[in-house]
This record gives sequence, structure tokens and C-alpha cells, in this order.
Amino acid sequence: MTVTTLSSREFNQDTSRAKKAAAHGPVFITDRGKPAHVLLSIEEYQRLAGTRRKIADALAMPGIADIEFNPPRVTIDSRPANFS
Repeated sequence: MTVTTLSSREFNQDTSRAKKAAAHGPVFITDRGKPAHVLLSIEEYQRLAGTRRKIADALAMPGIADIEFNPPRVTIDSRPANFS
């Protein structure tokens, strides 16, 4: 893992350099010499944040309509409440 440090000015002038560097490790962006922000790849962010894909996101993926899915019907029987 390579750690890169860029000033805010460098980041603004060469954003593509920062994005390429983020593929190899975190990119610290400084403001007046002090770290102010960190740029990470989405994979690294998700690993750190522990986020999981939501079912709605998975169902919205392209090509999902081509998958056949026929779950069995479930019958739920109701019973009268017993208040004794």
C-alpha cells in the first residue's frame, strides 16, 4: 500500500493523478499543510466501512430480468387469538 499526500492545489490541478494514486493506497489531501481529506478507492472504502450490498441495489443490476426466479407460494393459516 502506497500513501500519497497532495496539497489542495495539487489535487485541484491534477485530479486524475489523485485517482490513479488512490488505486494503490490512500491519498491524503492537505489544506495549509494539515491533512483535511482522504481519497480512497470504492473497494477500500467499502472494506473499511463494512458496507454490504443492499437487496434493492442487487435487484436493480442490469441483466437481472434475464434470471428466472419462481419461489414457491407460501400459505399462512390464521388462528383465532387465545386471550385466556
